[in-house]
Amino acid sequence: MKATKRSVKEIAEAVAGRVLGNGSVAVNGVASIAWASPDDLVFVEDEKYLSPALASQAGAVIAGEFAEKKLAAGAGALEKPLILSRHPKLAFARAARFLQSESYSGSGGVHETAVVHVSARLAQGVVVEEHTVISENAEIGEGTRIGAGCVVGREVKIGRECEIYPRVTMYAGTALGDRVIVHAGAVLGSDGFGYARDPQSGKYEKFPQVGRLTIADDVEIGANTTIDRGALEETRIGRGTKIDNLVHIGHNCQIGENVVIAAQTGLSGSIVIENGVVLGGQVGIGEHAHIGEGVMLGGQGGVLPNKVLRGKGMAFWGTPAQPVKEYLKQLAALGRWAKRKK
Repeated sequence: MKATKRSVKEIAEAVAGRVLGNGSVAVNGVASIAWASPDDLVFVEDEKYLSPALASQAGAVIAGEFAEKKLAAGAGALEKPLILSRHPKLAFARAARFLQSESYSGSGGVHETAVVHVSARLAQGVVVEEHTVISENAEIGEGTRIGAGCVVGREVKIGRECEIYPRVTMYAGTALGDRVIVHAGAVLGSDGFGYARDPQSGKYEKFPQVGRLTIADDVEIGANTTIDRGALEETRIGRGTKIDNLVHIGHNCQIGENVVIAAQTGLSGSIVIENGVVLGGQVGIGEHAHIGEGVMLGGQGGVLPNKVLRGKGMAFWGTPAQPVKEYLKQLAALGRWAKRKK
C-alpha cells in the first residue's frame, strides 16, 4: 500500500537516524534493492551491499554507520540520500511503519454490502470492506481496517490502527489492543477443547467455554491461526508478540510480551509462556507447561505436560526438550552406537 510521500528528513527523524545528502527527497514505499523504484526506500546491513544499493533505482537508502566512512574514503558525489543508523534493519522496519501510517488518515467508510448492527460503534476513519458482519455492541477504534468477509462478534473490542485481513472471525467478547495485525482466515476466541467424561456411559460432555480472549497492543497474528478463549477465565496474548501462520493456542494460555511463535506450533491449554520466549516451527507443548523468560525452543521441540523450562537465553531442542548441547551429545552417542551395531 502506497502512502503520501514523506521526505528523507522526516523519515530520519521518525527512526532516530541521521541524513547524509539531500534530505528533501521523498519516498512512499519500501522494497528490496533489486525491486526498488525511485519512490522506494531500501536498507543495507552489510558493507558489501552499499554500492549495489546506491546504484539501484531506489530513492533513498538506510545504512549502517559504516557507510559514512566508506563514502569518505571513496571518490565521487553521493548519488542519493542516506539515512545512517546503528541498526539499519530495525530502522527500515520503523520507516515502513511510519510510511504506512499515512494510510490510516482517510475518512474511512463502510461498504454497501457490509452488515453493521445499529449498536456497533465505529470511530473516525474506520474502513469496513465487502460482506463483513459487525455484531451488536462491537467497538472499533480510529483508523482500523476490517477486510472483506470478516465476522466481528457481539461486544468485540478492536483498538486503533488495526489491520484485519479478509475472512477473520472474532467470537463474542474478544478484545484487541491498538495496532494489532490479524492475517486472513484467523479465528480468535473460539471455544477451547474441553470435555468432562461420564465414566458410566463413556460419553464426553462439553465443559463450559465462557471466558474471554484478550490481545494486547502491537501483536501480529498469522494466517489461519486459531486462538481459543479461556474456559472460565482468560486467554491472553501479551504486547508485541508475533505469531506465525497455522499456529494453535489453546484455552487459558498466558503468552507474555515480545514472544515469537513460528508456524505450525501447537499449544495445549493452560500454558504459561513468559516474556521474550522464541518458539521454532512445529513446536508442541503439553498442558500446564511453563516456559520461562527468554527461553529458545528449536523447531519440532516438544515439552511434556506440567514441565517447566527455565534459562534466559538458553536454547532447548528435541522431545522431550532439553538443553541443546545435551541433546546434540545424545544424538552423537546414538550415531556411534548405530555404527557399532553395523
